[in-house]
Parts: sequence; structure tokens; C-alpha cells
Amino acid sequence: MVTVANRIYVTAEYAEAFEERFRNRAGLVDKMPGFISNQVLRPVKPGDPYVIFTQWESRESFEAWTKSDAFVKGHSKSGSLPKEAFASPEDNKIEIHEVIMDSRDGG
Repeated sequence: MVTVANRIYVTAEYAEAFEERFRNRAGLVDKMPGFISNQVLRPVKPGDPYVIFTQWESRESFEAWTKSDAFVKGHSKSGSLPKEAFASPEDNKIEIHEVIMDSRDGG
């Protein structure tokens, strides 16, 4: 299993609109082979990024999602926020990790 954390810096003025986009998301990723879960993590400290956290059965499953038509549709510009909504776009970062231990599995 792999996790993907997409860290996105959002200005305070657009935080609610950013969250609303995820509440009303198309949900296309949910139907992708190998997809496990999606969480949107709100920062508790001002200035910290939101984290869009997904879990996948494999890195290949995640990469197939990023190359799919569903990904393009899910990330289309329609309904997207303006550039000024993002505090530090150059600091946005995607991190991919392999899960080597999960306490839910007894390990």
C-alpha cells in the first residue's frame, strides 16, 4: 500500500471555498482500481498547508489515476479557485510513501 500526501497552501480568505470544493467533489477517484481512501486534512496552525491524503493499493494504481481521463476531468479548471487563493503555490508538494507497518493490521 502507498499513501499520497498533497500539501496545498491556501489563503485564509479562500479556506471555506477550498473545503467546499472537496465536499462537492465529483468523486471520480473513488471508482479507480486500487483506490482505498481520500481524506482532506485542515491545518490547525495558521499558515500550514491543507493535506489531501489518499491511500492506494500500489504506486502503479496511483500513477494510473494521474494518467486517466477521470483525473483530467476531476482537476479541470471549471469551478477552480483563482490563483490568489493559494498562498505559496511553489511550496505545494506531493509526497508518496510506502506503508511498511499499519497498526490496524496487528503490526
